[in-house]
Amino acid sequence: MPNMSLTKTPMPEQDPKVRARNFEEVTLGYTPEMAMEEASRCLNCKNMPCVSGCPVGVPIPQFIKKLTEGDTEGAYEVITSANGLPAVCGRVCPQERQCESKCVRGIKGEPVGIGRLERFTADTHRKSGKTIAAKPAPNGHKVAVIGGGPSGLTCAGDLARLGYEVTVFEALHAAGGVLMYGIPEFRLPKQIVQQEIENLKALGVNIMTNMVIGKILSIDELMEQGYEAVFVGSGAGLPRFMGIEGESLVGVCSANEYLTRINLMKGYREGYDTPVLQSKAVAVIGGGNVAMDAARSALRMGAEHVYIIYRRGMDEMPARKEEIHHAMEEGVEFLNLNNPVKLLGDENRRVRAALLQKMELGEPDESGRRSPVPVEGSEYELPVDTVIIAIGTSPNPLIRTTTEGLEANKRGCLVVNEDMLTTRDGVYAGGDAVTGAATVILAMGAGKAAAKSIDAALQQK
Repeated sequence: MPNMSLTKTPMPEQDPKVRARNFEEVTLGYTPEMAMEEASRCLNCKNMPCVSGCPVGVPIPQFIKKLTEGDTEGAYEVITSANGLPAVCGRVCPQERQCESKCVRGIKGEPVGIGRLERFTADTHRKSGKTIAAKPAPNGHKVAVIGGGPSGLTCAGDLARLGYEVTVFEALHAAGGVLMYGIPEFRLPKQIVQQEIENLKALGVNIMTNMVIGKILSIDELMEQGYEAVFVGSGAGLPRFMGIEGESLVGVCSANEYLTRINLMKGYREGYDTPVLQSKAVAVIGGGNVAMDAARSALRMGAEHVYIIYRRGMDEMPARKEEIHHAMEEGVEFLNLNNPVKLLGDENRRVRAALLQKMELGEPDESGRRSPVPVEGSEYELPVDTVIIAIGTSPNPLIRTTTEGLEANKRGCLVVNEDMLTTRDGVYAGGDAVTGAATVILAMGAGKAAAKSIDAALQQK
């Protein structure tokens, strides 16, 4: 009989006062008993509405049914038939806006905790030490993947399973993309990311790090080396700034730089000499997941006060509700309906305050959100010694400016057709390089779609 509880089985987590000062994972995961209890809430719907909300098409009811039967390894095999990074997705996917938003149980209560069950399944497999499927027989075709983030890794993994010789060219010294440099350890332990990558290597994926395509090699040179197709999954790592006075002051940086120093360069660990701003009062500008990650990291790095400054209201914040909730629990202070108009410095050109202007919500803008309108005469100073800008990113122009025939839109994103093919023959693209900054799972969905198109094209040769 299904468990008809209207609420999800709670997942244990660290005490907010304790976790706010360490980088250990906040949520602790389900025990087998908790997983069984939650899995039994699934009604195993025949029309599977939850699957329609998954960008990579995981057969969700099937893997959950395996869990109710006590077959965790079988559940893992079901998930990985569609998703090569289940331990990652179980932690960072916005399930509440995707698969769980389609769950029938959500009509009269909370949906099934699909993400929590995916995490449990992946973690149980990882801890078991069991091996994955053997490397497939080669099919004689070579494909290059530019970028070792979620989109590139997914494309590479799907092609490797089909027998392609795949090489991933990663610009940084470790593969993983935003999973390594952007998302903090307390949300996504890096050991888990690297284990997922090792699983892909076991399938035959070759990963070359410190390879900046467009500098060390061009796409033309890759094709001259025998690669029959190229997938560009280089992400959107170029930070945006506000263009206000004072952004060049000492103590002002992008969230990308701040998080990269802490995460990829291990600035949070003793024994590493990575320089990270030492702050007492931090203002984080923005309301998305990156802003939450930067704010929560600043607390853990020792800041006494951390403020989220967002020009719209709490209901309009694009960050996951769970991340907002965790940030509030940990002591991050939210200054909604505020917008910085100038950053003020001291005699040493170190930022000393943000000049904020209060806002109110007017008519909806093109996206459907109500536009923020300044309140005249409402300016005031907020004393801070660090300002982190987290208002979005765009694709780095290096690849498109060094490759003839690649078209981009006005935001610098590569133009692709329905098959993920760019305006250059044989060159495909997906993820943030095409959409601009989005979610991990949407990038993975694009990588999956591109792999399917590449396979279809090359099998005709």
